[in-house]
Amino acid sequence: MSPPSDDEDALFDALESESDSALAPYRAQRLQQLSSELARAKQLRNEDHGTYAEIRDEKALMEIVTSTKWSVVHFFKDGFGRCGVMDGHLEILAPSHIETRFLRMNVDNAPFLVTKLKVQVLPCVIAFVDGVGADRIVGFEGLGGGELGNDGDGFRTKDLEARLLAAGVLIGEKKLTEAVLARERAGGKKKDQDDGDDDWD
Repeated sequence: MSPPSDDEDALFDALESESDSALAPYRAQRLQQLSSELARAKQLRNEDHGTYAEIRDEKALMEIVTSTKWSVVHFFKDGFGRCGVMDGHLEILAPSHIETRFLRMNVDNAPFLVTKLKVQVLPCVIAFVDGVGADRIVGFEGLGGGELGNDGDGFRTKDLEARLLAAGVLIGEKKLTEAVLARERAGGKKKDQDDGDDDWD
């Protein structure tokens, strides 16, 4: 983890240098709050929050999901174009919502979970709160598919974010910045290379 940036140091210095004694209690309270928030963010980052990580062992995935308050798991298969599209959106969301673990699991490595969770169509994203499924996104269902292209694979990251917020797996309000959204627009959408058959047995 990197040391506090100059911007953070400058903020603390500015808050500490104010001399108005009437505001001193509020300033001290705010400094304590900022310090707590920075410590919490550092702790979460040390626990791999804020990243989009592939888990290769289904037991490890179960341990993470059951020990984490909020998690989002993308069940994918290599070579499925739509899974790649979903990966791109989840990679954008992960750093903006460090309170939630963003994970991906190749279905070939998780036969027990695929059966237990009845994963039949890919991509399949399951949102968990305290280890219990709170929402399931099958394919691009409910994400405004088709809006951005004729192939039915277009949806915006902010639509996925809104869906996960509604499921209670993301905390707070929409956090995507204009810079992130502009980068998403500039990057364009990948065209799928699969045959459109998302069912697998």
